Amino acid sequence: RSSDLDGKLLPGSDRALPDILGRKNTMEKQRIHTLRMVMLAMMVAIGVVISPILRIEGMCPTAHLVNIVCSVLMGPWYSLLCATMIGVIRMMFMGIPPLALTGAVFGAFLSGVFYRLSKGKIICAVIGEIFGTGIIGSMVSYPVMAFLMGRGGLTAFYYTPMFLAACTMGGCVAYIFLKALSKAGLLVKFQAALGSKTYETKNFTTAKAN
Repeated sequence: RSSDLDGKLLPGSDRALPDILGRKNTMEKQRIHTLRMVMLAMMVAIGVVISPILRIEGMCPTAHLVNIVCSVLMGPWYSLLCATMIGVIRMMFMGIPPLALTGAVFGAFLSGVFYRLSKGKIICAVIGEIFGTGIIGSMVSYPVMAFLMGRGGLTAFYYTPMFLAACTMGGCVAYIFLKALSKAGLLVKFQAALGSKTYETKNFTTAKAN
């Protein structure tokens, strides 16, 4: 009888296997989604807590550090969401002007975009943050602060030097931090755990072998 059953599927087993695989895929997606939400909450909390460090109006280096790290780990859309949430919280509870948003959201998004377009080059994430915040964000801040907030004596490039300086400071710290993670083989592990695109398969394989 056992020989007669060889190569034959038990009744209903052809349906059970896809169901099991489907449940596994659903559970994996839920796990990744939960990890992303936890990471996003952590990044927002860290961004709010460390934002007063070295901050003057028009300069918040730690915001750019968080933007770049979030962009590399989770991508441009999550980084944009993170920067927006941090900016809103800072405006509501810390009395920060709209610069908390105009000086963060453009760089956060472009940092992730540049990182992906460059196939995982960390320096491009830094450049995206500098261009998005230092140039675009600073120019957008002028009409917001001049016309909506009624600040006088401003010009189109009034905030550009301060934004560029802050981006450079935060970008240098982010670059050193992410490079350290990359050399240790941890960056690609974090990205894989979060369901993000990974580019450092060679470094990951080497770190895993060691």
